Amino acid sequence: MKKLFTLVLFLILYSFQVKSIEINKVEIKNNDRISKETIITYGDIELGKNYTESDLNNIIKNLYNTNFFNTINFTINNDILIINVEENKLIQSVIIKGVKSNRIKESVLENLYSKDKAPFLIDKVKQDLTRIKTSLNYIGYYLAEVNSKTIDNDNNTVDLVFEINLGDKSKISKIEFVGDKKIKDRILRNIIISEESKFWKFITNKKYVNENTIKRDKRLLKNYYLNEGYFDVKIESASVKFKDDKTFKLKFKIDAGEKFYVNSVKLNLPLDYNKENFLAVQNSLDKMVNEFYSLNKITKTINEIDKISLSRQYDFINADLQEIVVDKNKIDLIINIKESEKFYVERINVFGNNITFENVIRSKLEIDEGDPYNELLSAKSMNNLRASGLFKEVNSEIREGSEFNTKILDITVEEKPTGEISVGAGAGSDGGTVGFSVSENNFLGKGIKLGSSLRITDDSITGKFSVNNPNFNYTNKSLSTVFESTVIDKMTENGYETHKTGFSFGSGFEQFENIYFTPTISNYYEDLTTSSKASSNLKKQSGSYLESKFSYSLDYDMRNQRYQTFDGFRSTFRQTLPLYSDEYSFSNSYDFKKWHRFSNNMVTSINFFGKHVNSITNDDVRITNRFYLPRNKLKGFKSRQIGPKDGKDYVGGNYAAAVNFDTTIPGILDTLENIDVKYFIDAANLWGIDYSDTVDDSNEVRASTGLTVDWFTPIGPLNFSLAQDLNKANSDKTERFQFNLGTTF
Repeated sequence: MKKLFTLVLFLILYSFQVKSIEINKVEIKNNDRISKETIITYGDIELGKNYTESDLNNIIKNLYNTNFFNTINFTINNDILIINVEENKLIQSVIIKGVKSNRIKESVLENLYSKDKAPFLIDKVKQDLTRIKTSLNYIGYYLAEVNSKTIDNDNNTVDLVFEINLGDKSKISKIEFVGDKKIKDRILRNIIISEESKFWKFITNKKYVNENTIKRDKRLLKNYYLNEGYFDVKIESASVKFKDDKTFKLKFKIDAGEKFYVNSVKLNLPLDYNKENFLAVQNSLDKMVNEFYSLNKITKTINEIDKISLSRQYDFINADLQEIVVDKNKIDLIINIKESEKFYVERINVFGNNITFENVIRSKLEIDEGDPYNELLSAKSMNNLRASGLFKEVNSEIREGSEFNTKILDITVEEKPTGEISVGAGAGSDGGTVGFSVSENNFLGKGIKLGSSLRITDDSITGKFSVNNPNFNYTNKSLSTVFESTVIDKMTENGYETHKTGFSFGSGFEQFENIYFTPTISNYYEDLTTSSKASSNLKKQSGSYLESKFSYSLDYDMRNQRYQTFDGFRSTFRQTLPLYSDEYSFSNSYDFKKWHRFSNNMVTSINFFGKHVNSITNDDVRITNRFYLPRNKLKGFKSRQIGPKDGKDYVGGNYAAAVNFDTTIPGILDTLENIDVKYFIDAANLWGIDYSDTVDDSNEVRASTGLTVDWFTPIGPLNFSLAQDLNKANSDKTERFQFNLGTTF
């Protein structure tokens, strides 16, 4: 601006006195790299044209806007315009020093104003220093130091060097939730991705301050509150405060507001639309009346409209949702269905997928080239891409096609790392557990998931390697293969050890709405060895076994949400049938659980469970195929120490059944942010012996009651129960206090 002002003043004082002059020739002085023709073009100079003072000023402005020149002045000699320039130096190379990671280097370079072969401008370099600091903050380097310097070259160019000292990555020492949040910290901590840094967390990246992760945390928190009925929730801020020990405190300020109810619903259709086609949408809306506002329920309603679009009943359809607040805490929901502008998709372009194959991206789109353009299906396509977990950002743009009724859809994705390493450990009444896993969710850019894991307990080691294609051959059906090896060592306690190795392959898909079918074929080789401590019946089962089985499950999932479920039910049936086996055992199991939340926020659930295994050839079921009740089905009893007992050994049963009831207790320990308490009643039975008539089958209903406590400790989540048995068999062993503590690294 200062240069422009000086220039204008110079023109006013010393330029020609006439109003305009004709320019017929241009002379350029002191230009080195920029040719005369280029300067005439950039200045928009036309020979033979009359120029006023204002026109000449515009020439200078145009040339300065190119950033190629440090100073520009001119004189006029008759009809000759003489322009004298001083060129800015060019940047030959932008060099990043002090950073080893190519990913960080590329991220820094991408955000710079200064580029290779661009003019060197001091103001832009200063802005770049700020940009580098900001981009490093985003990925957790809040303590980074950044400086710049130039190295002059012989050809009037410079090398621009940014020297970066990253320092230690900034860690989160504490996470706080403040304000009128109404939800306990224990629940909120499980919703967000960020976590507090502990000395043993040497693998996870979630302990570092990351602006992108914090934004996701805020979005996850808001969606959770919206689904809980807090329509007017405000996640007002997520501040990061530097502490003396060079760590950071992450604070979320939340104003939940009041819970909102749905007062009324309305579906507006165009006059020529058949209402019968929208009955599912209307029914979904009607179920919301007088219920808490729920983002999930609204999403499911919109999905019903998507299904109508997918069925091609209405090609050009759009919907908008109106949420009108009435009274203090009530909402009227109005969905307006209308016809959208009628045009077709001429072409779909995909940009930014350097790793992911384009066909993987296109397989997640609900619209294709040549289809009628549908706004609802376009939005659903973008959501499908975001939900895939392969991309950091997904954006789309619609632009005009080559014909009047066509459009071009441009999709731009930003890929993200899709590999993960995790280590976890747990300790409890049943013993200790250590787990390690490595996974990759976009193998070779084909959207294939690879996973390997190792799990070690007090008496077993299990290793797995899995390959899963979630959309095999673009059928919306998954295809998976699992290789597995397990060693169970019960020599000390029961006198046997088993080695089981094999593989399975299967599929999974949604057969009907909310009903998922997962067929699997498995093939395993097992070597069972016994010692002198084993019972005589168990010694008879010693040997090698080869078996091939077909199994499947039908899962009817109507839960309102997977985490913190408070409404709906889930019903699961599983069956395993032998294809080739030495014993030809088959099993059936059924598990049903129902949740309900009362107006006082008390959440109750009831669970029915049953399972059995028998041989279709009247052979004895092998010890490793018999059942044991998991602890969540019968609390207050020692694990694997109830049911049929052969000598000193608990051998499991052919049959198992359980009924479980639990409920939260509003008003109990509500002021403790990291603790939740539930009351429970369990009743279960484990019975049946097929290999001996002399062993008691232990057909006795066991029952217990008590309290369970979920506590988010500094180490990790702790769950423990205090139980009193109400009924048991003489051989059963009880355990009033049971706990389980877990953490990740």
